[in-house]
Amino acid sequence: MRVRTIVVILAAAIGLGVLTGRFVLPARSSGGSGTPQDAAPSAPGRESPGRESPGQESPGREPTAHESPGTGSPAPQPATGPMTEEHLLEVTTFEEAGITGHIRVRDRVGDGRYANAACAGEKTLGETLGGPEAHFRGFLQTAYADATDPTLAVDIEDQVAREVAADAGSATLAENFAERLLLEEVPCQNEPATHWVYGPTQTIDVAPGITASWMGLYDGDLNTTGTAPQDQEPCGGIAILRNGSHYGVLEVNACLDTATMTRVVRTAVTRL
Repeated sequence: MRVRTIVVILAAAIGLGVLTGRFVLPARSSGGSGTPQDAAPSAPGRESPGRESPGQESPGREPTAHESPGTGSPAPQPATGPMTEEHLLEVTTFEEAGITGHIRVRDRVGDGRYANAACAGEKTLGETLGGPEAHFRGFLQTAYADATDPTLAVDIEDQVAREVAADAGSATLAENFAERLLLEEVPCQNEPATHWVYGPTQTIDVAPGITASWMGLYDGDLNTTGTAPQDQEPCGGIAILRNGSHYGVLEVNACLDTATMTRVVRTAVTRL
């Protein structure tokens, strides 16, 4: 009798399920390796919104107008206002470039020779541009400096580099000054064979209004045709810098190759 009663009850339950479209099933065991009951499975191949894998960027993401390409950091803004020593290169730049030995920094403000005299002539910056006083910084590996200009070593072999920079008062005037300074150096890209010579002009564009042009220096034994060889590395060089209303000249006497010169010049124009 008890068995028949159970059968009747089950039959009634099934009938009601068919009519209502709902069945009451036993609860699933919490054991096993299946997906937990309280967690909805995530869609295949997707990560949680807003997360990125370490070392990766979101697909298709482009730097904004205010970011440096490839870094995601804010792009440098063109300089405005007075020139200060904070805008000039520091010793660490040359240490990172591989220069060994103690480097002394010598600063002064005023007027004076500003570039390679063999190209620009024995002129002062004021005589060439008529601009305001400039900041001069010399990087020396000696205690013996020129008596009239402490940013210059007595022996050129002890001169690592020298930077001269000033504020033109406006970005337009700084661009004009930079172009004029560059044109003074261009003739030294053609020299008689066996004479030192500058290589082709290389341009570094950091951001709008922040740019540099530099030329590598090649010793006379590499100059066999009157111009710089294409298959050799330079040994330092000269750069013309422009950052907003600031402009400058960087002479590198240390024997740095193309890749290292590019890094040093980029650092210099970005700081400027």
